[in-house]
Amino acid sequence: MRTHNILLVTIVVVICTIVTPTIAEGPLGGWEQIPNLNDPEVQDLATWAVAEHARQASDGLQLKRVVSGIEQIVAGMHYKLRLDAVNGDGKEGMYIADVSYQAWNNTRYLNSFSPAQ
Repeated sequence: MRTHNILLVTIVVVICTIVTPTIAEGPLGGWEQIPNLNDPEVQDLATWAVAEHARQASDGLQLKRVVSGIEQIVAGMHYKLRLDAVNGDGKEGMYIADVSYQAWNNTRYLNSFSPAQ
C-alpha cells in the first residue's frame, strides 16, 4: 500500500511539473492582439456589438470594418474592438466596443461602446 501511495504522489508531481509551465506561459488573464480580425467569430461579435449599440441608442450605426482589437481569456473571452462605423446620417467614425462572450452558452455582453479618442 505504501508503494502505491508513493507511486501516486510521484505521478501527481510529474503531471504538475509538466502542466504548470504550460499554463503560466499562456495568455490567461493577459491581453493579446487578435491575430485574425477577419475571423468569423470576431466579425460576428463586432457586427453584434454595433447592432446592439444601435438598438440601445437608436442612432442607426452600422459596422464598416474591424480596425484592430485585443482579446483576453477570462471566464469566456473579453474583447476590445476598434471599429469603423457609419451612422444613419452617413457620418463615419471610430468606436471602441468592449464585449464579453461565453461560447458554451452563447452569451454576449456589450460592456461599453464609445467613440474612440
